[in-house]
Amino acid sequence: MIQSLRFQMGLLATLQALLLTNNVTLVAVNGLAGYQLASEKWMATLPVTGYVLGGAVWAMPAALFMRRFGRAAGYALGSLAAVLGAVITWYAVTTAHLWLLCLGTFVCGLYNAFAQSYRFAAADVADAHDPSFKAKAISLVLTGGIVGGVLGPELANWSRGALEQAFAGSYLSLAGFAILSFLLSFLLRLPESKGFAAAGGAIRPLSEILRQPAVALAILSAAIGYGVMNLLMVATPLAMEVCGHSWPSTTMVLEWHVIGMFAPGLVTGSLIGRFGVMRMLVAGVALNLIAMAVALTGSSVTHFLVAMALIGVGWNFMYTGGTTLLTQSYRPQEKNKVQGFMDMCVFCVMVSSSASSGALHFINGWNVLNWIAIPLVASVLVYAGWLSWQKALPKAL
Repeated sequence: MIQSLRFQMGLLATLQALLLTNNVTLVAVNGLAGYQLASEKWMATLPVTGYVLGGAVWAMPAALFMRRFGRAAGYALGSLAAVLGAVITWYAVTTAHLWLLCLGTFVCGLYNAFAQSYRFAAADVADAHDPSFKAKAISLVLTGGIVGGVLGPELANWSRGALEQAFAGSYLSLAGFAILSFLLSFLLRLPESKGFAAAGGAIRPLSEILRQPAVALAILSAAIGYGVMNLLMVATPLAMEVCGHSWPSTTMVLEWHVIGMFAPGLVTGSLIGRFGVMRMLVAGVALNLIAMAVALTGSSVTHFLVAMALIGVGWNFMYTGGTTLLTQSYRPQEKNKVQGFMDMCVFCVMVSSSASSGALHFINGWNVLNWIAIPLVASVLVYAGWLSWQKALPKAL
């Protein structure tokens, strides 16, 4: 049983690594490829928006698909979509078509819609073997992103000029990682709910579940944490180019940002067990606010590196904490619906942040993006404080 648990966790962490290799590579090149193809430079981040929009549109359908056919089947389908999307994006930059590039990234978003639930699959495996391991399982699987954090920027750096057209090699290389993800998905052996009326009572309406303060806080923390991180991460390559920093410096900053996002996963689960979800959410907000203060004090490579690394760690605490809090707030047979709704909310916030990131940066500058992010992150702290004052959260949290 222990060997099975370790193998499945290792497999999910590997799939997470492949997902983040895909995501980080896209973040590194999408904005610059869009900048290269766009007639109006404020449209530079539209390819990023296409990717996030694809995730938002497919989040709930992906959840329903996995509820009926199982997570492994969903992950296989998502990987095939990533292969198709990689080919479309490669062709788009080769033929210099911005809108075709956006279509390709939109198709890739289907992969993200399925794969974002790797953390929930980890929670399911932990529930089947050792429920007390749930928080650690979620955070450990997320650590697979460390590989993506290192490999993604290096892949973008190496493949940027691999083919005649800039970035064409970056997009095409992602097809190989998606094929590997497709093959690994067949090794998954995940516990699945026994139909729509699994043991544990009736399935409550989604509106009733969302009225729980813990669910609202969990979704707010994950969505705002992801949205603000995305707002600044998408703009970073553009901001660093405007500041005159080199491409290797940009990829180094992105690398440390993603390491900051996922390396804490080695201890986040243990920290949640020791200090509780609420303290971890507050710590995540605090780290984000410190990061934005650093970003506002200068525009050197060091400022970008420190700020983005801290935002990565803050995101980890807010996202892992929100995910853990959510898994404590629904019945087993409600999981796909609630998890899908959380991911849809996350993607919708990310659509707004990625769509506005390029325009806000070119019109107002890097500092304005950070000033916008501060009250957004602080809203999570305000809501958590209000719930604590109202004593509206379970004592265990």
